[in-house]
Amino acid sequence: MILTLFSLPVMNVQHFEKGMDYTADEFLIMARKIGKMATYCKKLTDPSSFIRVEAERRSTKKERDQVKVMVTVELPKKTLRAESRRPTALDAIDRCMEKLEPQIKRYKEKMSDDNRIGNGRKGFAFGRKSRPFAITTVTDRAS
Repeated sequence: MILTLFSLPVMNVQHFEKGMDYTADEFLIMARKIGKMATYCKKLTDPSSFIRVEAERRSTKKERDQVKVMVTVELPKKTLRAESRRPTALDAIDRCMEKLEPQIKRYKEKMSDDNRIGNGRKGFAFGRKSRPFAITTVTDRAS
């Protein structure tokens, strides 16, 4: 079953579920939790970015591993992923959000550093990894 949570110009979220169904309340709670990720990084609202949530119920010996949730965040120049196995889908999504939060923050810091250096071009001017260069002026004084 393929559902699209919301596809506004603000944020594109795709949801796939296999072997399970959400109640309307669970679906709204999940949408809110995923929507909170946009507060961490403005690139999530970029038209080329999307979030893909896959939830699957499996028969396992351990009851705590019955639901597997995989969240993939496609951003410009980067793909972030988190996976969790928990007894309920909402618990698994919570854990995925905990895993994705530092990844998104690192991505945001890296992108802002690259933009400050010069639109992401490595080694431009005085970037973090480049060394300062000397400018020499040669004048020809023919007397």
